[in-house]
Amino acid sequence: MAYLGSSLADLARLRHGVRRRRVSSYDVKGGNADCWTIEPGENKTLAEIDGPGVITHIWMTMDSGPKLPKERHLLRRSVLRMFWDDEPTPCVEVPIGDFFGMGHAICKDFWSLPLTMSPDRGRGFNSFWAMPFYKHARIEVENQCEGPQYLYFYIDYEAHDELEPGLAHFHAQWRRENPTDGFGDKAPLRGEKLRDLWRMPNLDGKGNYVILQAEGKGHYVGCHLDIDCFEPDNNKWYGEGDDMIFIDGDELPTLSGTGTEDYFNTAYCPSTEFSTPFHGIALNSGGPFWRWGGKNSVFRYHIADPIMFEKSIRVTIEHGHANNLSYDYSSTAYWYQTLPHAPFPKLPPPEARLPRE
Repeated sequence: MAYLGSSLADLARLRHGVRRRRVSSYDVKGGNADCWTIEPGENKTLAEIDGPGVITHIWMTMDSGPKLPKERHLLRRSVLRMFWDDEPTPCVEVPIGDFFGMGHAICKDFWSLPLTMSPDRGRGFNSFWAMPFYKHARIEVENQCEGPQYLYFYIDYEAHDELEPGLAHFHAQWRRENPTDGFGDKAPLRGEKLRDLWRMPNLDGKGNYVILQAEGKGHYVGCHLDIDCFEPDNNKWYGEGDDMIFIDGDELPTLSGTGTEDYFNTAYCPSTEFSTPFHGIALNSGGPFWRWGGKNSVFRYHIADPIMFEKSIRVTIEHGHANNLSYDYSSTAYWYQTLPHAPFPKLPPPEARLPRE
């Protein structure tokens, strides 16, 4: 049975050898105690599913307390991991809030086609990424908070009699550089100094912020980039840094862009929150003095235009033109590839993942 997607055009097609199944946190005694408690330091398995199958939807919401003070950074101190088939290391390893599309440990309403945070105040997390597996799937959450956390979840999946060969496995990875290694003056750049900066070349991507580096055969399907512009300067913003994507070992970028705002499909220094299925500005914290100050989150999902690679891919972006800016950059990349995957960079400890105050 070939795996079929869920587009509107396919909804009328009868499917054979496919059964809808779910793993959830429901109260097996029939009451309303529908959440799981995860103790501090505990790594809890949410689902162990034998294949073949495809996870099609994950919904979660979580909280801390109520006896202890609320954990302000719950969404960065909780780690979501997923393992497919015989892979010994996680194919997904991301702080839980970042996995669902929003950085900075912030919970906020936004929407895209694959990921949403839904009202009230973004506390309903949804993923619609398709996650096929042939033999086995395991999903875990680790609580790296100081107190317990309370997790509600659905994991909706299809059990198949068989899957077509050659389906790639879903991956997601979190990275951070805090701060980026910028060379720009802290004083505002104006006049000839600013013109000198715009003339400065960066052709090979040296020093760029790395969103993804992967080996194997697959396709990159997008990211969200979370930038804290913590230096109060109304002449600087996080745009103008070009995206540079290197495919299959190319020394120069295979795909070159014209600026951060352009890669995320906006233009001319926007500072307005805006969501579409494939791109948007999920968070802008600027004010009248500095429109891009503070915490920002932008997303671009290559659903209609995945970026294929045969051997490897390196997705990078400048932090300011020619990497002149020193800001707090973090990101979550999403891609599909064959197994085995290259080892992920070690996930930083919780203290190194916390957002800036």
